[in-house]
Amino acid sequence: QVQLVESGGGLVQTGGSLRLSCATSGSSISIYTMGWYRQAPGKQREWVALITRGGSTNYTDSVKGRFTISRDNAKKTVYLQMNSLKPEDTAVYYCNANFLRITYWGQGTQVTVSS
Repeated sequence: QVQLVESGGGLVQTGGSLRLSCATSGSSISIYTMGWYRQAPGKQREWVALITRGGSTNYTDSVKGRFTISRDNAKKTVYLQMNSLKPEDTAVYYCNANFLRITYWGQGTQVTVSS
């Protein structure tokens, strides 16, 4: 099993930056595809970014060029660097670990971008 704990959220102005961390414990995350999702008030949870066990990355169109996902398997941590933040990025951000049909979620961290 894998436990996920997100941190790094907060309040930032438009154009600012935040770095989210997802600290994991339990089993090694090296075999997992790790991802970030977000859920804004009144909206469904949406996928934001992922990084495969091989290090390949992919992003939803709205964050391409602004967000960067990375992983440090030795530290068992996944990061999401968020630059040029916009009010529409306001949401609770969740970390996700996925391998085949096994999925784990963190509890989320709030990101609020003021205009």
